[in-house]
Amino acid sequence: MRFNPLALMVGFVLTAAVLTWVLPAGQFERRQDVVTGRSVVVPGSYRPVDPNPIGPFQAAVAIPKGMVNGASLVFLIFLAGGVFGIVDRTGALRHGVEWLAGRLQNRERLMVPLSCIVFAIAGAVESMWEEFVALTPVLVLLTRRVGFDAVTAVGMSLGAAGVGAAFSPMNPFGVGIAQKFAELPLMSGWEFRVAVLVPAVAFWTWGTMRHAARTRTTPEAAATTAPAALGLRHGLALAALVAMFPVLAFGLLRLGWDLEQMSAVFFVTGVVIGLASGLGIDGTTEAFFEGCRAITAAALLLGVARSIFVVLDEGRIVDTIVNALVTPLATLPVTVFAAGVSAVQALLAVPVPSSSGRVAMTMPILVPLSDLLGLSRQVLVMATQYWSGMVNQFLPTDGALLAVLSVAGVSFPQWLRYAVPLSVALMLLGLAALGVAVALDVQ
Repeated sequence: MRFNPLALMVGFVLTAAVLTWVLPAGQFERRQDVVTGRSVVVPGSYRPVDPNPIGPFQAAVAIPKGMVNGASLVFLIFLAGGVFGIVDRTGALRHGVEWLAGRLQNRERLMVPLSCIVFAIAGAVESMWEEFVALTPVLVLLTRRVGFDAVTAVGMSLGAAGVGAAFSPMNPFGVGIAQKFAELPLMSGWEFRVAVLVPAVAFWTWGTMRHAARTRTTPEAAATTAPAALGLRHGLALAALVAMFPVLAFGLLRLGWDLEQMSAVFFVTGVVIGLASGLGIDGTTEAFFEGCRAITAAALLLGVARSIFVVLDEGRIVDTIVNALVTPLATLPVTVFAAGVSAVQALLAVPVPSSSGRVAMTMPILVPLSDLLGLSRQVLVMATQYWSGMVNQFLPTDGALLAVLSVAGVSFPQWLRYAVPLSVALMLLGLAALGVAVALDVQ
């Protein structure tokens, strides 16, 4: 049976609606946190509220609501797709891929470890994830030119970035926000995190190289020819595209940018590349719309994925799920408590895919519990980080993952066969790291 990501997403929306009829409604009180500027729950304030079960039509209405709620992300993907449409129209992408594939003759295996390292760093620094929707067609084209399959392309890019984000010492959307809630200095504890990050990336790289070697086919004919020289315009277009990512990283980390600013950078980059490459206003506009059309399905999948949370939130059962998962942790020994936090964060990734959203909902509850049990707040932050980051590698409610797989032409079962064994092994590594961190009382 052919994998249909939209049908899967709609199925989860309907399942969420059913749960609003089954689970009791409840809510925490919330206050504005002065440190993070976010609305956070008040520990111990959970109380039952009147139920609001979601019917079939309300579930259908939640789909456009989810798209509206995720509009910033959806339009980021559209604009990024438009930019890559412009770059593709200039011929720079294909010439660049041909040139790189030619340069990699007899050294193709270097592409996988180098890509894993580069994208793992991108994940660690700026939690790169949704951006891969627009990058995927180029990466798939490159891997096929040298004989590797589409799973390898996704694994060495989005997969490696996910590992980097999960074990990052500075991921602003996970570690950074959690440390703010825990009242810890940003980047504190980085030495221990880096010591875990290095073997985690190395293991994922090994697994990806192993898959690439097992599935490799004869490279496409274009990769066997001599590498063509890049023209000046093609080189400048690619240079502008590459330069865009450090700008995004600086804006996110130093200037406090959000998705709207990222979208603006993508748009401006595309316009500059199009006009500088001689496409003119009409050619640039046509290429932009063509790129948007190519990415439409993936962008809409991200919006539909948001509707799952809309249903659970309107059905007043999100806090019920959080309370049911977190409350039993208070009775656990300190090391088991740390492991339990990891498991809870991983489970919460299903209804609340946003890492910053999970942190904002749970850290106000978990910090007092960790203090009472004698668990270091630094270790608590690690516990919120490792498993929840890795479960995104195979989470069927993660819109970005499904969008990337759809663009790459990789079925979800195909991806699971590759990603689950590696992800489970790294989750065990994270668990072992937590045990060591508890023993060392990492601060």
